Amino acid sequence: MSTAATFKIDSWDEQPYVENDDGSKLTRAHVEQTFEGDIAGQGEVEWLMCYRPDETADYVGLQRIVGRVGERSGSLVLISTGTFDGTEAKGPLTIVRGSGTGELEGIAGDGELRAPMGSQPSVELDYRFE
Repeated sequence: MSTAATFKIDSWDEQPYVENDDGSKLTRAHVEQTFEGDIAGQGEVEWLMCYRPDETADYVGLQRIVGRVGERSGSLVLISTGTFDGTEAKGPLTIVRGSGTGELEGIAGDGELRAPMGSQPSVELDYRFE
């Protein structure tokens, strides 16, 4: 099944753990979100980011969503990798196998994250139950 949702960022706490003289850095961010749409509920994600001197970046994260996907409730974990080109963060998402709880037990699939600066971030997810 295909599903889509938008989300808002409720909090963003980003801290560098390596900073270089050329402006490149490694950071860790804890982010809390609220999802609306076919995916509805609360999300928390830990991002690790590698910024280049031009302030573009690559990222990886694990995100837990507690709420509803379609008509089923529970929680799941997504793994995401992607890029930030200075105007938009985007990249693929994969549901971590075995992470579904409650009515989401057995959920599997993948999708995409898109987060344009100054606009509405969203996720699309194609999922199935094993």
